[in-house]
Amino acid sequence: CKQEMLQKKKNAVLVDGVILNGPIMDSKAGEKFVEEACKIIMEEVIQKADDVTEKVCEWRAPEALKQILDLEMRDTGESHQKLLQLCRDVIQYSVKTSHPRFFNQLYAGIDYYSLVARFITEALNPSVYTYEVSPVFLLVEEAVIKKMIEFIGWEEGDGIFNPGGSVSNMYAMNLARYKFCPEIKEKGLSGLPRLVLFTSEECHYSMKKAASFLGIGTENVYFIKTDERGKMIPEELEKQVQRARKEGSAPFLVCATAGTTVLGAFDPLDKIADICEKHGLWLHVDASWGGSALISRKHCRLLHGIHRADSVAWNPHKMLLAGIQCCALLVKDNSGLLKKCYSAKASYLFQQDKFYDVSYDTGDKSIQCSRRPDAFKFWLMWKALGTTGLEERVNRALALARYLVEEIKKREGFQLILEPEYANVCFWYIPPSLRKMKDGPEFWQKLHQIAPIIKERMMKKGSMMLGYQPHQGKVNFFRQVVISPQVSREDMDFLLDEIELLAKDL
Repeated sequence: CKQEMLQKKKNAVLVDGVILNGPIMDSKAGEKFVEEACKIIMEEVIQKADDVTEKVCEWRAPEALKQILDLEMRDTGESHQKLLQLCRDVIQYSVKTSHPRFFNQLYAGIDYYSLVARFITEALNPSVYTYEVSPVFLLVEEAVIKKMIEFIGWEEGDGIFNPGGSVSNMYAMNLARYKFCPEIKEKGLSGLPRLVLFTSEECHYSMKKAASFLGIGTENVYFIKTDERGKMIPEELEKQVQRARKEGSAPFLVCATAGTTVLGAFDPLDKIADICEKHGLWLHVDASWGGSALISRKHCRLLHGIHRADSVAWNPHKMLLAGIQCCALLVKDNSGLLKKCYSAKASYLFQQDKFYDVSYDTGDKSIQCSRRPDAFKFWLMWKALGTTGLEERVNRALALARYLVEEIKKREGFQLILEPEYANVCFWYIPPSLRKMKDGPEFWQKLHQIAPIIKERMMKKGSMMLGYQPHQGKVNFFRQVVISPQVSREDMDFLLDEIELLAKDL
């Protein structure tokens, strides 16, 4: 090695004092680090993913965690062993979303095929914009989009994978506006009428953000009343569309929701589609959460009428476990509307005189330049499990939710908010001290404080994670979401037992 180093110095080519001979990266040391880090990931994350004796999280307050992790970046690099210890620390103090008792969000669990797909794409580090740099992943995305379109019920269509359902909703809003007034792409907002859009009170907050970001304005988002189950009321939509027209505004879009975030409600798509057809409005369905029910022959009825939508947002990283992030915007139009709306024709990427079919250079349909091959995770998982395997995941999750509902009804102190139609189970826990208290402001004020205390205790204990929130005039209640195939009936029983245990002194 010494002789090699001396020879390199002897033959050194210097530019600005920098030796240019050979690589500066120590490949052997890098390979060894990857190998040992992967071993830690295997032992500490993957092999423990379904172990209920492990903690969901090792809670530390922010200041304490800063000290443990040693976050400071220094002039010189850390040692091999220090870096491996940092990897262990990051895993130890992170929330284990693959744990069977992580019920906190609309994603959970681990899919091994999707995980391997992520390892492959992270190692290859591709960007999906042209066929020449990403041939496999562009073909995979095309195949996955085609299959998803079939499940929606369209004969043809288009689509693009995006970094999140929020971005898909923004894409759809902008696409609907472009269809309504194509000149906006070149001329901008000046000279346009006051554009308004309609969505339900229970819609995802990304609709408000998209309206703000696109210059439509949050005041021009008309929120339509929902019924007691959280579904948009079509008659109220009709009234608001007529009101907007009388005000001299220009309605252009209705966003329906298939699987609301809190209650898991599905808007009546057929009736909403009738109103959209009557008034010439673009119908977008935010099925980011509920879209995976389309895979189930038993539960696809929840999205009856979705084939009449102009665009659909669907996140396979939620119910189907494709791994964050995996989100598609699907569009019924097959005339190239996506490309017309978003294309900037960058000549250094999308040359038209290439030696292959440039229709496969789909990156100009995206608002991004660099874009991850997210469809690959879904594709490899789908190839491994087949449609029947994905369907089984949906059916089992909803069956477990139904089991939990029936158990809640049997137990004193648990009160269901409403009968769920999807995987969202919303309920109060009323501790013994409040059970004989008279219904009134004081009772609800006290009950409002219960869920946050139980949440704090479960987090610090590490036994499970369960979300809570106030909603539409109701005080804090728990929202339990079943997703992961690792979850069992025993975990549902544990959840209720643990809440009782954690709250026994409240």
